[in-house]
Amino acid sequence: MDAKSNPLQSKLFRLVDANLNRLKEGIRVIEDINRYLYDNQSIASKLKSLRHLAKIDNYLELLPHRDIQNDVLKKSVKTEMEREDITSLLLANYKRAQEAARVLEESFKLIDPAKSEDFKTIRYELYALEQENLV
Repeated sequence: MDAKSNPLQSKLFRLVDANLNRLKEGIRVIEDINRYLYDNQSIASKLKSLRHLAKIDNYLELLPHRDIQNDVLKKSVKTEMEREDITSLLLANYKRAQEAARVLEESFKLIDPAKSEDFKTIRYELYALEQENLV
């Protein structure tokens, strides 16, 4: 990955960085709820495996492209600050992680198509785990 000479590539790396963080954070919330609140080893282990699959080799190359100060939507909206119960917390984080996985799947089609497939796998596994966890 080399984005130094291409401003659009730099923005793409910023997009990847944000969504990689969002994906792993969302999975971690779900994983910890299943691990510590529900004592559900099966789902927690599957989520841990997905979180480990959601890594890239050249992560340090993304960091220079992070631009938190200029993020036009970094403030939370009211609905992001409201959760009724553990189920709504789980649902919000499943959706967060699924959406991030989709963005990464599409973005990596431009960077590393083989890695794109990993994010597609993560997305579909999250759909299945959401159903198993919440139904």
